[in-house]
Amino acid sequence: MIEIVWFLNSQSAKVEVRKWHKSMAEDFTTVIGLEVHVQLATQSKLFCRCSTQFGAEPNTQTCPLCIGMPGTLPVMNREAYDLALKTAVALDCEIPEFTKWDRKQYYYPDLPKGYQISQYDLPMSSGGTLAISDSQDQFEPKQIRITRAHLEEDAGKSIHDEANGKADSEIDLNRTGTPLLEIVSEPDLRSPAEAKAYLQELKLLLTYLGVSDCNMQEGSLRVDANVNLHLETDSGSAATPIVEIKNLNSFRAVERAIEYEAGRQYRVWQETGQKLGEAPKQTRGWDDAAGVTRGQRSKEESSDYRYFPDPDLVPVITLPEQVAQVKASLGELPAALRQRLTTDFGLSEYDAEVLVNQGRALVDYTLRVADLSGDAKSACNWVTQEVLRVLKEQGRSIEQFQEQSVSSNDLAELICKVKSGEVPSARARELFDVMAREIYVSFEDKLSFEEVVKSLGIEQVDESELIDLCKELLGANPRIVADVQNGKQQAVGALIGQAKQRNPNVDPGQIRKLCLELIEQGFGSAE
Repeated sequence: MIEIVWFLNSQSAKVEVRKWHKSMAEDFTTVIGLEVHVQLATQSKLFCRCSTQFGAEPNTQTCPLCIGMPGTLPVMNREAYDLALKTAVALDCEIPEFTKWDRKQYYYPDLPKGYQISQYDLPMSSGGTLAISDSQDQFEPKQIRITRAHLEEDAGKSIHDEANGKADSEIDLNRTGTPLLEIVSEPDLRSPAEAKAYLQELKLLLTYLGVSDCNMQEGSLRVDANVNLHLETDSGSAATPIVEIKNLNSFRAVERAIEYEAGRQYRVWQETGQKLGEAPKQTRGWDDAAGVTRGQRSKEESSDYRYFPDPDLVPVITLPEQVAQVKASLGELPAALRQRLTTDFGLSEYDAEVLVNQGRALVDYTLRVADLSGDAKSACNWVTQEVLRVLKEQGRSIEQFQEQSVSSNDLAELICKVKSGEVPSARARELFDVMAREIYVSFEDKLSFEEVVKSLGIEQVDESELIDLCKELLGANPRIVADVQNGKQQAVGALIGQAKQRNPNVDPGQIRKLCLELIEQGFGSAE
């Protein structure tokens, strides 16, 4: 193991082994299962009335139940259960009529009760699926099986002196008791790219459902990755011991950690030949700065937690009629919405993915523009290129943009005016920017579309006027005419610039076309 320690702490060695790992990838299959902990969007905790608001002063959102005082009795937060049920139904899980609460016994300083209220052998849901795909074709579309989704309470937060290791460790119990939905996948993922796609799709689904804000920086979505390798050897199939990777605070970290861990396990396998079952499951933490996983402890088995039914909480009964009601209330989920955008509106898979990933409100805005303008492709282009640009620059939501600046009616009218020629395409973005920015400053006195057009002096240019302008420019620039006649068509670009100076409303494409046609007809040639 000395050689491995040197490898972990050597930057040059780390780069070398990453290259080695890619060349050796065909020698093994990476098998990945993910455990995702989602903080549910409730105002209070799972078994008490303490607030779940993020950012409060440490240990100010606690009560006798949170801190494990004797004699306290938990009461289930029904809203948390309803949000969990909504998620389970959306994942097509089986929902049993009967589920119960269990105590998971273990000691840690930020778990004052000495146990966590969770679910063990009768979870609230099991056996679901989530479809994933990749627009860049890194992997084939596939269904990832969901083992179970169950409710549990969160523990507190331990704050250590990570830099020097000399200061005292501190405990913040504000998070203790926060409702979590743990979603466990089967080991169906086979690459870091698939793992990232799964997490992105799951996060998108959760935000569409409104069950969580999925803010990883605030701990609303946390991921543990279980990784091992399946290998074909001369003596048959073999698998390496499973490693659970923790401290994954971004989807990019998940990708990097899995890629690194696969290479590390293959190296250990070559050195020791240790197989699954010959060593306990290990927990390793991800050091994002160093780009390595580091051993933490051996992983407990379920028997080590001494599960037993919580005597203070009654079981939960969920009738089939309730499940049917939840299913009917889900609305259009991301996968179905992407499909509708491609089939009904003719958008590419990439465009549909971009829109859906921005959230339902932006999709609804785009669809209204498409319906009103009759041009789904133009609506998509304007939203993905211009609307998103302005939203990012101004830090606003699409709802604010709709109300304060360019409504879906305004954008649809702009698209129609450009198509009809009433607004020159060359000035369309200028018009949009004025509507999006200047009106935003004083949106209570918002101008109408026509008033903005008038204020910019935008008007349709008659074709006969364009022809006269082109003839005038050709007559004044015989050298450009000669260059074009000698095969240098790009020379006509100088005429386009002059035309724009004369009249900012002219269409550059139309000017270019007319000038080339006139030169071909002999106009402007030397006598």
